[in-house]
Amino acid sequence: MKRIIPVIVALLLIVLIGGVYFGGKLVDKYSYGKEKADLDEYYGVTDGRLAIILQDNMVEEKALLQGDTVYFDLDTVHKYLNEGFYADYNEQKLLYTTAEGTAEAAFGQTGYKSTKGEDRQMSDAVCRLEDGVLYVAADYVRQFTNYEYTRYDRHLQVYTEWGVREVMTVSKNTQVRTRGGIKSPILRELKKGETVELLKQMDTWSLIKTSDAVVGYVENKRLGGLSTEIETPVTDYVEPEHVDLSLEGKLSLGWNPVWSASLQEALAECRTSDGGYAINVIAPVWFSLSDNAGGFRSYADADYVKQAHDKGLQVWGTWDNFNYAAEVEGSDVNTLEILSSTSVRRKLVSDMVNTTREYGLDGINIDFESLTKDCGEHFIQFLRELSVLCQESGLFLSVADHVPYDYNEYYRLDIQGRIVDYVIIMGYDEHWSGSGDPGSSACIGFVSEGLDRTLEKVPAEKVVNALPFYMLLWKTEGTKVTDSSVRLKGASAYMDKAAWDEELGQYYAEWQEGDAVFRIWIENEESLRIKLNVMNAKEIGGAAVWCLGYGNSGAWELVKNYVGS
Repeated sequence: MKRIIPVIVALLLIVLIGGVYFGGKLVDKYSYGKEKADLDEYYGVTDGRLAIILQDNMVEEKALLQGDTVYFDLDTVHKYLNEGFYADYNEQKLLYTTAEGTAEAAFGQTGYKSTKGEDRQMSDAVCRLEDGVLYVAADYVRQFTNYEYTRYDRHLQVYTEWGVREVMTVSKNTQVRTRGGIKSPILRELKKGETVELLKQMDTWSLIKTSDAVVGYVENKRLGGLSTEIETPVTDYVEPEHVDLSLEGKLSLGWNPVWSASLQEALAECRTSDGGYAINVIAPVWFSLSDNAGGFRSYADADYVKQAHDKGLQVWGTWDNFNYAAEVEGSDVNTLEILSSTSVRRKLVSDMVNTTREYGLDGINIDFESLTKDCGEHFIQFLRELSVLCQESGLFLSVADHVPYDYNEYYRLDIQGRIVDYVIIMGYDEHWSGSGDPGSSACIGFVSEGLDRTLEKVPAEKVVNALPFYMLLWKTEGTKVTDSSVRLKGASAYMDKAAWDEELGQYYAEWQEGDAVFRIWIENEESLRIKLNVMNAKEIGGAAVWCLGYGNSGAWELVKNYVGS
């Protein structure tokens, strides 16, 4: 018996030690972790940087803290807050243009000019350039933007939208953790009675946001008293709106290139059977950028304007960026260089409006083509500044645009639709001269789909579709493809070879002469009638025609009937 007792004691000790070990394991498994999260690592910040909680999500961009002033880099401002700010890095200026004028701040300066030209001051720099990155003071952005922010030690809470939120009350002291799980690191202690915003509720854990914008996980059993709160939106800023000018009824514009037809010839061509004209606006192609200092070539003629006015027509001068360069050998016209310089751009805008007023014109039509993507923001700033001066002078402002696609979205039809009076879609060049790709200039599908994409961005009453009073005759000889332009009035010469294509809404002709194959997609009264019917059904603001001197009486009668419909 004496020999058995030590064995029993040893066994009991083993059981006891095992119990303590496994009990400790169980306690460790089910006890709450006390590890604190590294908040710098969690928010991804270093000294002088703040994480941004936008609505309920932390975005990858960071804010800059200089003293007590919060700054956002300009890309962040554009992406999340307001894309209207424009930076000129050469002249070191930050601009914001509204319908009443342009606010201007020099990089690194506390003073700035308001949109009304008044001198203002901030306690710190309005914007600062650091390592090639422009930062804009958050409070300056707020002067033009309805949003709110609150600063904490390592992060900002930013709201740009407001609605109804669900809130819950903390029923027992607990912790906010980085993930659902009692062992995950602690972000913050929660006291009983605190109110948190419920973002997402799961089986045992909920994603919440605290009153100081800490987003993390809390056990459901620690929460109760679900209710809703209506958030109060920030509505301090009201953007001045462009006051749209519009013609009574539909716009009917005819471009009049100087090489195509004189005013008398143009008016005689578009005179209709009722004695009136198929157009109510004539747009002479008079002005073209001629140098990189904001100069332009002008064929303006005051007598032309007077005669057009006497006929009851408005005159909108067309300004382009390509005709002078094509006419003058060795000319160096760089639209990007012109528009990206604030001083040059302002000179150009001022001179355009002054010239328009000098010759008694009623409006300005912009036709800047083949812009590159890097020119897009400068083109829109140019239009903003031009829009202000046109509005002050009571001048119509219209823009001729390519049919919109993803690859040319930097023309920003959505912004154009807010700051100009008419957005004219050049509903042609589906297949263009010199492309080496034979096809229609404007089949009905191309026109209809282009208008649909435009109407997603621009109010219908501002949208105008430009019709081609021309077509291309394509010649293929071996691997060589050339083309020549045929005026609509000359289409009848090809009709004996043509057959109707229902899908394209055009006549098509193809024939061979020797080794050469000729193809032509014909524009005539039938194809125009289909386009005009589609335009009418979409209830857009009118029609434009390229160009005067190319049409015939039947085509112009169709345009007149459309305008009067």
